[in-house]
Amino acid sequence: MTRRPSERRVLMARSLARRWLEERVRPEHRLTVYFVGREVRGYPNLLRSFRDGKLKLGSVESIPDLGVIEGFDSITVWSSDAPSLAKLASWFEERGFETTGVW
Repeated sequence: MTRRPSERRVLMARSLARRWLEERVRPEHRLTVYFVGREVRGYPNLLRSFRDGKLKLGSVESIPDLGVIEGFDSITVWSSDAPSLAKLASWFEERGFETTGVW
């Protein structure tokens, strides 16, 4: 016979989980850069070096929580810093790339 946890324990676990999430969760903003007719190769590493502070991209400040994922003909980046992500989007747009904008 299996023991079921008491209702009090379940409520305590839920409140602890809720409190943990509220302390750590932040809003996330995304940007997709499309490479129509260009090679994607090299740009994911460029963005990771930018995130780590090893590289500067114009006047855009380093974004320490920048996430990067490479697709077939695009790169998607995300961060909790929407203004810096918007500057990064404009940096790509100035160089002729198409973006979705920050969402």
